[in-house]
Amino acid sequence: MNYTPLQVISSYSLLQSNISIKDLVLEAKSRGYDSLTLTDRNVMYGAIEFYDECLKNDIKPIVGLTIELSGTEILDQSFELVLLAKNFNGYKNLMKISTLKMTEKRDNVGHELTLSDITPYLNHLFVIIPKNSEVFSLLMRGQNDLAINYVKSIQNNVDEKSLYFGVDINTSDNLIQIINNLSKKYGTSMVALSTVKYLNANDYFAVSILNYIANGQKITDPVENSHILGSEWLRGCKEMCKFFTDKKLTTALTSNHYISSHCNLKIMKQKPQLPNFKNDFNLSSFDFLKKLCKQGLKERLSNNEIIKANINKYVDRMKKELAVINRMGFNDYFLIVWDVINYSHHHNIMTGPGRGSAAGSLVAYVLKITDVDPIKYGLLFERFLNEERAQMPDIDLDIPDDKRSEILNYVHSKYGDNYVAQIVTFGTLSAKQVIRDVGRVFGLNNLQMSKWSNAIPTQLNIKLLDAVKQSHKLKSLIDENKLNQLIFATALKLEGIPRHYSTHAAGVIISANELINNSPVQLGNEGLLMTQYSKNYVEQVGLLKMDFLGLRNLSLIANIVDDIYQNTGSLLKISQIDLNDESTLRYFQNGYTNGVFQFESSGIKNVLRSLKPTNFELVAAVDALYRPGPMQNIDNFIKRKNDNHQINYADERLKNVLQPTFGIIVYQEQVMQLASIMAGFTLGEADILRRAMSKKKQEVMDNMRDKFIAGAISNGFPKSVAERTFAYIDQFASYGFNKSHAYAYSKMAFQLAYLKVHYPLEFYKNIFNSVLNNADKTKTYFNEVKLRNIKLFGPNINLSESIFSIKHNAIIFGLRAIKGLRTDFIRFILDERKNGKFTNLENFIRRIDSKFRKAELLNLLVYSGALDIFGYNRAELLNSIPEFISSINLSGNSMDLFNDLKPKIQHFKDIPLKEKLGKERECLGIYLSGHPVEQYLYLQKQFKLTFSDEFNLNADYVNTLFFISSIKNIRTKKGQEMAFVNGSDMSNEYTIVVFPEAYSTFKNYLKTGQVILVSGKVEASKKNNQIQLIAQNINLAVNLPKASSNKRLYLKIDKDKDNTDVWKKIHTVIKNNPGNTSIIIHREIDDSNKLLRKPYSINGTNSAINSLKLILGKDNAVYK
Repeated sequence: MNYTPLQVISSYSLLQSNISIKDLVLEAKSRGYDSLTLTDRNVMYGAIEFYDECLKNDIKPIVGLTIELSGTEILDQSFELVLLAKNFNGYKNLMKISTLKMTEKRDNVGHELTLSDITPYLNHLFVIIPKNSEVFSLLMRGQNDLAINYVKSIQNNVDEKSLYFGVDINTSDNLIQIINNLSKKYGTSMVALSTVKYLNANDYFAVSILNYIANGQKITDPVENSHILGSEWLRGCKEMCKFFTDKKLTTALTSNHYISSHCNLKIMKQKPQLPNFKNDFNLSSFDFLKKLCKQGLKERLSNNEIIKANINKYVDRMKKELAVINRMGFNDYFLIVWDVINYSHHHNIMTGPGRGSAAGSLVAYVLKITDVDPIKYGLLFERFLNEERAQMPDIDLDIPDDKRSEILNYVHSKYGDNYVAQIVTFGTLSAKQVIRDVGRVFGLNNLQMSKWSNAIPTQLNIKLLDAVKQSHKLKSLIDENKLNQLIFATALKLEGIPRHYSTHAAGVIISANELINNSPVQLGNEGLLMTQYSKNYVEQVGLLKMDFLGLRNLSLIANIVDDIYQNTGSLLKISQIDLNDESTLRYFQNGYTNGVFQFESSGIKNVLRSLKPTNFELVAAVDALYRPGPMQNIDNFIKRKNDNHQINYADERLKNVLQPTFGIIVYQEQVMQLASIMAGFTLGEADILRRAMSKKKQEVMDNMRDKFIAGAISNGFPKSVAERTFAYIDQFASYGFNKSHAYAYSKMAFQLAYLKVHYPLEFYKNIFNSVLNNADKTKTYFNEVKLRNIKLFGPNINLSESIFSIKHNAIIFGLRAIKGLRTDFIRFILDERKNGKFTNLENFIRRIDSKFRKAELLNLLVYSGALDIFGYNRAELLNSIPEFISSINLSGNSMDLFNDLKPKIQHFKDIPLKEKLGKERECLGIYLSGHPVEQYLYLQKQFKLTFSDEFNLNADYVNTLFFISSIKNIRTKKGQEMAFVNGSDMSNEYTIVVFPEAYSTFKNYLKTGQVILVSGKVEASKKNNQIQLIAQNINLAVNLPKASSNKRLYLKIDKDKDNTDVWKKIHTVIKNNPGNTSIIIHREIDDSNKLLRKPYSINGTNSAINSLKLILGKDNAVYK
């Protein structure tokens, strides 16, 4: 007699089991089972995966559910029932029951699922009452009558011979006797039911650790507890039969076999069912789509100024695409997507130029789903939709990340609550995560946890076994003691299983029927339901998945365009900019692409500088080439482009396809075009060849090769040329990139670069906001702003908003950029400022709420420069704040008392520059006050300076400016002197290594407080992997030639500003920024001009001049 495990809990019962579906099925097969059940608690996440995996391994799948119900009689507890689907109708009932459970807290209603809620859905199911049921609890309490009533309420709602009492090998003889009597009296039976939560007895400890993780608890004496063996493991089939036979429970075994043999579920896989899109014209979907396309084409032809001779190309292509779409039954799909796009555009929501192969569709282009002309750029419809490869089209929509919820709400309201859902996804216990979780349960402190984390290589998707092979540090850590060995062994057993569920970042389901007919659902985010089946399975069960991806870069573009409108009154049509704008191309050629989508890495910037793209097509080619695989072609591509390299084509008929990329296959579409031209393949056949090559489907490729060569010969190509070309295609096809995607995303990148070039204020304001509190990115953009001489003011208590803003034709730091400054304090400052600007330190402290009158909070404003406007240096402000707080708090609302207590601001020398810069970096992530190297930025062009935020480990040689803060001199083993020079530039602190040969030459330049020009090679320190520079040449920056300058600083003092307070503020700025620039002051009060003496010269840096502009007005401090 056979036995089937009828209650199996997998890792999809989150943090309750470590069994993966694949391991479960393989182990069950090896242990003699020919049928198997999955009954996860409350959810059906793994049902389809389990079903498919069983069929693949010739095991009969039984899909079930362990449902937890609130007690009917014992009200303060939850209890289990095991439900098994007999057939597809039973499976649908399982989905309904799971959905009821996983949505029971919808609308914040406190109701918890009870037996009465699920009784309408118990037909077509076997119902097993397990040991963790309310019935067993009542029987154990001696409340037999209540137990009988519970059994009757189930029995009245299930099919005949479908209710069983589950007994396992540990059930007591006494309880078995009670159940046996009940069974005889009420026509039920016992069934052999042993719960499985782990595969092996020694997995018990690891699974118990999962429970600790779930509950946030710590275990005591883990080493001792690790030896405990569990009972709920997957024993072999024969062993289970023997257990129940020996216990004289053959009847229970017979029932087990009966249930197993009568569960015959066949899950119907189907293509996604499209909702029927309704229109207001009573037209068929095809006719309405055609109508929209004609209107859209007319608009595109007009806007793009397409010449009359080319119009037929567009008309014919559109007719062809519409015919294919209609034959494949995708009219409604395109209309659904169009409707979302149309809503977006009518509500001023920007959408992306396109994503993936959809940009190859003219229909998508005229419907404004995409924004790249496929005919102009040679994009292929067949790469997107191929009749010879019947599958759903895949149009992914890019929308601003701050507008995604609005789009979801629209779709939700249009199609209905039970027809729209998000898609579940799972966060897993990855290598570092599982060590972190297990370590926390074992009671490790933060230092110990960091030690483990640092020992695991930072590598995407690395596995623990691979990590221990790669990391000697990890191996040594494991070998240290038994506890560490146990941590690692436990982590190995838990690695990779789901830890929690979350919402798929982009996926949205729109269903033709109620979702519950195809997938169980649960509560999601933003008021939507969420499918319990992940993206790999929703389409298998007939649900249409669409991707609405929220892109930060689209939000960035939209915000910049909005700011341009606010500042200029003109609406920039960003989608219609010239994609061959010379100024923008120059930025690409010079690698000035920080903040430009897809083009920010140092590597791709180096490619841009080498290639120097002269048109949009070459920008797109760089985007396509700069990826693993095709990167090997970059040097050859650059050489052929820049050296006018003679390219020999196997046949001149191939030239039109390969010439734009200098004879190198860059795009998948080129593979298709070559197959079409040479072998006479339809583009649909060519797409199948392209897919076979990219996926290395050898059998398909072999057949295609014969067909390709035969077709080429019949088209007049020599056999040798055909064979050589096929081999060449095969070599590069797996590296080829989707041209449609490259052009669409490169257009978005070009738009950002265009905005950076032509609207720098709006661009940088929004780029700063997009990286708020990301110190590294902020530094990069801050340095760019300085180099471009764009006006940028630091935080200002009277000008700053919450985030970066534009005022007086300058960018103003936002208060949120100050690290550690409380959000509620920022809100208070902005609200209070509506009552008038803060006039001085006393006025500011008096007006703020007493809960914010704390020196540590106000000091942040001082260190960030936000209080510089009051005219005192930062040392004076820091020393005065505690006294003012004390006096104001003591005086309460009495001005007379305050005047008696009012402290005077004492004069102090400003805090040292090094400390000042250090505090600014702590608060803002940057050196705001004019880093010492800034006074030498005039050397930028002459020496092509590279600063640390742009250092590239692959660069042979860089020139940079460096401020020395400390020097460590040492001697080598040979007794030679060398030095480690610590310091910083405008971006970072790092170390310059000066080896003996360089040290002997340049040691006189190495003094604390000096700014040096260093030439050298960038390396990673072997000690800590930090960036360092190996010096080859050093000069004092002050000794380098400077272009002569006769510029002076002209200050105009208006009548209303000509007072002692203002003069003090001017004096403070000059005192804090000494230099060689002369100052001429014009006083409006008597129309006089005065050249200040030499001691009152200023350094002329942007920060100094900007400070004076804040005091006198933006037009009253002019450097000329």
